[in-house]
Amino acid sequence: MLRPTLAAIALLLAGVTGAGHAAEPIIGAYYPGGSAARYPVSKIPADTVTHVFYAFARIEDGRCVVAPDAAAHFKALAELKRRHPKLRTLISIGGWEAGGFSDAALTAESRERFVSSCMAMFFDTHRGSFDGVDIDWEFPVYGGPKEITARPEDRRNMTLLAQEFRVQLDKRGAQDGKTFLLTAALPAGRMQSDGPYDPARSFDLAALGRTLDFINLMTYDMGTAFSTVSTFNAPLREVPQDPLPAELRRYNNVEGAVEFYRAHGVSADKLVLGVPFYGRGFRVKDADNDGLYRPYTEPYAAGDWREIRAKLLDNPKWKRHWHPVAQTPYLFNADERVFVSYENPESIDLRSQLAKEHGLRGVFMWELTGDDEQHSLLKAMAQPFK
Repeated sequence: MLRPTLAAIALLLAGVTGAGHAAEPIIGAYYPGGSAARYPVSKIPADTVTHVFYAFARIEDGRCVVAPDAAAHFKALAELKRRHPKLRTLISIGGWEAGGFSDAALTAESRERFVSSCMAMFFDTHRGSFDGVDIDWEFPVYGGPKEITARPEDRRNMTLLAQEFRVQLDKRGAQDGKTFLLTAALPAGRMQSDGPYDPARSFDLAALGRTLDFINLMTYDMGTAFSTVSTFNAPLREVPQDPLPAELRRYNNVEGAVEFYRAHGVSADKLVLGVPFYGRGFRVKDADNDGLYRPYTEPYAAGDWREIRAKLLDNPKWKRHWHPVAQTPYLFNADERVFVSYENPESIDLRSQLAKEHGLRGVFMWELTGDDEQHSLLKAMAQPFK
């Protein structure tokens, strides 16, 4: 039996729900506060970006906390918003290696306490800096760093935590006469710290789709140090030669990840597609197949796009390749036996086109400061939605 294409599903849904037409497209940017010295808040291209996610707030003793220098960044965000009134800014809570979620979400009392602390910090103490909250719990139940507490009940508690944020944000919005956003960054990769990974075991995707304003779908990190062989960071489509088992390979690509979320009850207009502004690398054991799908000894720190462009692309030791199915570039250094998967303006444009064609809400990147001075990747990402 032939499966209907994502494009066909999106067109059908558009006729029923208005998917892709209900709101202005989102061009989202994660901004890491730790990069502010090199890339100040004032440099954020708010004439192109529609939503900025400040990364990250963390959790300590069941409450929201931020780095000591974050207050200056929040003040700069408020100023940026004054100069660009249409810009929406959200505080992103969590991130990889961020602990505390399982405990904070465990009971009704702990959820209320945690969310209230976040509301007080970001909408009282730093009033005017943020338009919403982005939850980045990596990950409930299993799949995150092994040293971080995880429980079987995390899946349900993540939904309850989102609902508590929804209640308190809506209450504050009614008081202030505005709408506050609630979003979450959710995973797409099929390999994590515990091996093969199923996002639906960590998250009640349909319930979150109803509670959240939209989901930032992390359609990257599909080839990492958890992978069994060297592979792509964010392949656009399923590659038959990928040695992953078929049931994993089907969803370990950008298009497959969208299909997975749609099949689990998330509407197209609640999905924002993620693109990586960084590369992933592997030091492989041999030079066969130009380093692709080969056993490796260790990961290789490829860096972000600006570093790859400056240090690798014009170096004759690094041979450039393009994969016609994954629709992504890659590099191979035969002398050092290093394979690097990365994205360039062409591949970013293709991913953004896919998001638009399938009726998704928009696109976002991890992360803004990885771009070059010309904003080459951001421009390619935004172009299909203009």
